[in-house]
Amino acid sequence: MEPKIIKQYPKIEIKRGFKQTLIGIRRNFGPVQYIRNFCIIAHIDHGKSTLADRLLQMTRTVDSRELQEQTLDDMDLERERGITIKSHAIQMNYTQDGQNYVLNLIDTPGHVDFSYEVSRAIASCEGALLIVDASQGIEAQTISNLYLALEHDLTIIPLLNKMDLPGANPDEVSDQIVDLLGCSRDEIIPCSGKTGLGVAEVLEAIVARVPCPKGDPNAPAQALIFDSVYNNYRGVVAYFKVFNGKIRSGERVKFINTGREYIAEEVGILKLKPQPREEVLTGDVGYIISGIKSAKEVQVGDTITSLERPSTESIKGFEVVKPMVFAGIYPVETEDYEELRESMEKLQLNDASLVFEPESSAALGFGFRCGFLGMLHMEIIQERLEREFDMTVITTVPNVSYYCTTTKGKKLTVNNPSDLPDPSTIDFIEEPYISAQIITKSEFIGPIIALCMNKRGIIKNQIFLTTNRVEISFDMPLGEIVFDFYDRLKTISRGYASFDYQLTEYRQSKLVRMDIRLNSEPVDALSSLIHADKAYELGKKMCEKLRELLPRQQFEIAIQASIGAKIIARETIKALRKDVTAKCYGGDISRKRKLLEKQKKGKKRMRQVGNVEIPQNAFLAVLKLD
Repeated sequence: MEPKIIKQYPKIEIKRGFKQTLIGIRRNFGPVQYIRNFCIIAHIDHGKSTLADRLLQMTRTVDSRELQEQTLDDMDLERERGITIKSHAIQMNYTQDGQNYVLNLIDTPGHVDFSYEVSRAIASCEGALLIVDASQGIEAQTISNLYLALEHDLTIIPLLNKMDLPGANPDEVSDQIVDLLGCSRDEIIPCSGKTGLGVAEVLEAIVARVPCPKGDPNAPAQALIFDSVYNNYRGVVAYFKVFNGKIRSGERVKFINTGREYIAEEVGILKLKPQPREEVLTGDVGYIISGIKSAKEVQVGDTITSLERPSTESIKGFEVVKPMVFAGIYPVETEDYEELRESMEKLQLNDASLVFEPESSAALGFGFRCGFLGMLHMEIIQERLEREFDMTVITTVPNVSYYCTTTKGKKLTVNNPSDLPDPSTIDFIEEPYISAQIITKSEFIGPIIALCMNKRGIIKNQIFLTTNRVEISFDMPLGEIVFDFYDRLKTISRGYASFDYQLTEYRQSKLVRMDIRLNSEPVDALSSLIHADKAYELGKKMCEKLRELLPRQQFEIAIQASIGAKIIARETIKALRKDVTAKCYGGDISRKRKLLEKQKKGKKRMRQVGNVEIPQNAFLAVLKLD
């Protein structure tokens, strides 16, 4: 056996808080020596996808005719909103000093609601490009994603993007990066994804600084599934990274966690379009098609191995997703329930952070209780169901998960307000609290603190990062941010505030269930768990909003907000009246009176048997109350 040649590269020093971690880069010169796996991380709208476009253009991975803005964002929804929703993997070929390199790039989302996508990308890489906007500086999600990368010991390459903007402030932002990373100013690469400035230096830095994969090509095959998608003609397509060994086309493979065995009908690498290969080697990122028809058989985080030389151990390091916001999703037509289930299973393949289970509602019939990572995530899932699967759905009022302890000492998890037991049997209710950080300009401190206090927030700390940028830390209930907090924060800060949060603990709170009743019948889809001090105000606003949204009927509709048996607010929608006396052009008054009495009896009977049609926008009306 030939001795392995080991080359020592310069050490990169990274500061994490007050601790200093030295990451020595040691490369094993074997078949994987010319592979670099890296991802792009940044705050939302700091130019990740634009820089990815320039990297694809510089390496000639994409033809000039195929190149467009946000090339890797293949969903119409991503282009319309200008945000990345899904992580996208692509392989580039790059030549430097006469040597060919394979660069596997993963472009990640920036919004806090899609941080699970970022964690999956990071688990598949050895390095990360940390992009900071030269005009905006370091934001909350920049710090959050950086620490996520440091936990996995990724090599960080800091980039100062958008240098072409007239408002760019490179000196000040470079100082912020130096303070955060503990690196030298020479390690920061100034660039512009729009003009292509500094992109060549970025590619050189990737080759020089990012370590090659550490896997053993001769060990039993181990490949980690980090994403999957459903193809109507070929079934489930799983994306994976090979940690050890290789995956060959035509061989029998096993998914370790599910224990299922398949034949690898096709394996290949991920260019702009998938390209089949005979085998995918150690360190490479690729895909596998094995004729899997059921979405349940593939799990993100599972390990693929070969049955010829099987590995008994699965790859560790994938975190289980924790939903933050819960809401019900129901089909408009009850007979579409099974079709909705299939659509959600296929969507879950492509978005592993979606969690759902069946539930039923008296008002809406059969549907699903879904867990989301945030309000934007919930909105995106609803739009994707409508666009990709042609499923028109009704989404109920979002809420979070609570713990309820009964007088007998039994602890219940309450995901839906209708699951709350009788108030006389409740000892206390606990709600989730978050630790949140807001980074903003100093001129907006007053309105932001007022907003947080209004949402039952407790200010913990206030740190001036620079002369005009401040970080505010506070504790607040998660239930207060799921409605309109983020939108209002952006409004009062003129879009300059960035927000990040982590779940900390459950605390006892004075919570009550507020029901909305239509003609004395409670509508369970509009029930919500709220703080007792805010119940009257919210109940009154909801009744007023519903009065505007509900169509008038031929009978009077009473809209009431109640806590238990106590009515706390009421609005009335007047009946539409038909002029039944129009045909009486003369004669005795008793003829008119007889017709009016007949109408009155009909109205009474109609009110007893008549159903109130609730439009879809009424279910989300609570989100727009302010």
